[in-house]
Amino acid sequence: MSCGNVKVLEARAVSRTIRKKGTELTTVDSIDFSFHTGTVYNLVGPSGAGKTSFLRLLNRLDEPTSGEIFYRDKPLREYPPTGLRKKIAMLFQEPYLFEGSVRDNLNYCCPDKYANNIEFHLERAGLKPDMADKEVSGLSMGEKQRVAIARSLFQEPEIFLLDEPTSALDPTSSRKIEQLILKLSQELCLTAIMVTHNPDQARRLGGETLLLVQGKLIESGQTEQVLTEPSTELGRKYINNELS
Repeated sequence: MSCGNVKVLEARAVSRTIRKKGTELTTVDSIDFSFHTGTVYNLVGPSGAGKTSFLRLLNRLDEPTSGEIFYRDKPLREYPPTGLRKKIAMLFQEPYLFEGSVRDNLNYCCPDKYANNIEFHLERAGLKPDMADKEVSGLSMGEKQRVAIARSLFQEPEIFLLDEPTSALDPTSSRKIEQLILKLSQELCLTAIMVTHNPDQARRLGGETLLLVQGKLIESGQTEQVLTEPSTELGRKYINNELS
């Protein structure tokens, strides 16, 4: 499938300021960036850089203090949050699944007319069709994460926001999730925007990388370039592990 190079999501001078212990803290500071179809984007930076804070703004889990985010050239605030999150799905570090079977979880969020497609979506998420009737309590963390991905696929999202989805997984399970993200991006033209603390993971995923430091977008571009030959002093400090 040819994804083209279509701008699907754009941040324009986006900032977010919160109050913490009586003082104002800027977690996202004047970020401008455009995301395009079928591309994987890695959000990297030291702890507290604003990666998750920025990610949460992209489907209205939080709202910017200033600036604007556009989805398909329309301001995010003009979309109902529930409908928006079907098209801009978010996956967290630990997937939240309901008690019951895998089938129950997929049926819960999806219209009845899609019930016969459960096995198909499980296979797309790298799971065997016969897993549909297994209890989620008996699944590994990696399997749970893929069930959460399968559940999101029912909504036909254009964008996946991923907040360190492999941080609780062993290396083998992590690689499977990485491979799945790449596969879905290529086959479905999904835009994947993923927070990771692991530069090696970003290199495996390729695509583009955004380096955030203290809420600011410091570097952006092809992943290998950003993580090998950064153009800024802060970028060089990051790849040399000099930023805490």
